[in-house]
Amino acid sequence: MESRRTSLLLSLNGGYVDTLGFLSLHGLFTTHVTGNFVTFGASLAHGTSGAIAKLVALPVFCAVVVATQLLAGGLEKRALPAFRILLCSKAGLLAVAAAMAIHFGPFADGDAWQALVTGMVLVGAMAMQNATHRLHLASAPPTTVMTMTTTQIMLDVASLLQDVAPNNRQEAVARIRRMFPSVVAFALGCLVAAGLFIGLDTWAFLLPPLLAILPIVARDAP
Repeated sequence: MESRRTSLLLSLNGGYVDTLGFLSLHGLFTTHVTGNFVTFGASLAHGTSGAIAKLVALPVFCAVVVATQLLAGGLEKRALPAFRILLCSKAGLLAVAAAMAIHFGPFADGDAWQALVTGMVLVGAMAMQNATHRLHLASAPPTTVMTMTTTQIMLDVASLLQDVAPNNRQEAVARIRRMFPSVVAFALGCLVAAGLFIGLDTWAFLLPPLLAILPIVARDAP
């Protein structure tokens, strides 16, 4: 139950950060980083700002994932609580990004160094979330990209509409029950981010670090 609660909080934060980054950083995907291939092309075609951030987001993401794996391995060798420390590190990155966004934002130019650094700190935080999830919550549904999760849910729904064996039906129902809450949490994060951005602008960045520490404060993390 605790790992499931943690996973849902990660999904909520994933949707929130991705939406807020897209709205405030000129179309930068901080969570679904491969989506920046599309927005990079759009920036070039339309001549809009933010192309540099979209171009470097994937290398930054990859570098942080590698660093997270190395850090986790080092912590585990020393018998330290790797999962909890990684969650704290992610919360710290989100706090840094929030401070920068509030201090330097709103960002009129997506290619300015202030916007670029803020965006890359957010990308780093979500890369750490992705890697931490894969390392410590591998059996839980993804918390940042919902395409494959949604696809699997729809495949299971289709299976339930067919005449399948009872065992297969039970497995499909179990997967839907396990995956559907993550999609709902991610979508809710997107909606909340959009609403708070409209009302608070860059002050909406205060919520992600608070959400990030909830599993730690609630002792959900091992």
